[in-house]
Amino acid sequence: MKSKEIIANILKGMGMGAANVIPGVSGGTIALITGIFERLVNSIKSFNLTAVKLFFTGKFKEFAKHTDFRFLCCVAVGIAIAIISVAKIFDYLFVNYPIYIWSFFFGLILASIFYVGATISKWNAGTVFSFILGAGIALLIAFGTPAAENRNFFYLILCGAVGACSMILPGLSGSFVLLLMGDYKLVMIDSINMLTSQPLEAFKVLVPVVIGAVFGLIGFSYVLSWVFNRFRNQTIALLTGFILGSMPIIWPWKTSKVQLFGDVERVIGYNWQLPTINPDFFIALMCIVAGIAIIVLTESLAKKK
Repeated sequence: MKSKEIIANILKGMGMGAANVIPGVSGGTIALITGIFERLVNSIKSFNLTAVKLFFTGKFKEFAKHTDFRFLCCVAVGIAIAIISVAKIFDYLFVNYPIYIWSFFFGLILASIFYVGATISKWNAGTVFSFILGAGIALLIAFGTPAAENRNFFYLILCGAVGACSMILPGLSGSFVLLLMGDYKLVMIDSINMLTSQPLEAFKVLVPVVIGAVFGLIGFSYVLSWVFNRFRNQTIALLTGFILGSMPIIWPWKTSKVQLFGDVERVIGYNWQLPTINPDFFIALMCIVAGIAIIVLTESLAKKK
């Protein structure tokens, strides 16, 4: 692989990494735009019994060729660089400008609903039912007790698997799924920022997430092909309804209802408010518009590609 190609693939990985930190923006869409989506999925799928045999018999060159390992490493390095950089920015914004950052996310996800739904080629009773089911499940989550931050080892593995699978689906954001599971800030912001100051604490979170992501991606690459070949419209309708029903969780003007369980505070619900018309409201409105604009731009670029 030439140095220009290495740099190009790292930059494409950085685009995916930055997208994966932002709820509403899909890393899969960025992969489509940059022309690496099919190669990425094929590389992930190639980690099979043949790859295992080549690796453990010491045929490392054949293993690298079979799995397109160099390409995958370049993309992974780019993703890691971007995630670390963007996580620090978001940490600052969540502390100092929470309404603005939630408004930006709200615009991103609102626009995503349209573009995910637009990929459904045929509406019928099955797709309508799937859409309503997805919306209903999400509304139950939104108005019930929200998923609290959970540091359990096996739950973090599940977060890694589900989040990583979502990341390679064009139109669906892995960070958005983590947000619903309650571990977005823990995984994508806090643990990343602790890598330099508290590496052991960071690894306690990141190691199980990475384990889940690796095994989830390899398994999901096969499941994705099977499901989309047989139930494509129903699957997308379910996802569209789920995203729509989840919008109350992203609403910028809300306060958390907190209850103390022993020494631990846990969010048990939200108090939603209408925004007050003031300068902050108009800045938040501009953030929503900016979020919508980013999705429109990325989707238009993806269509051209």
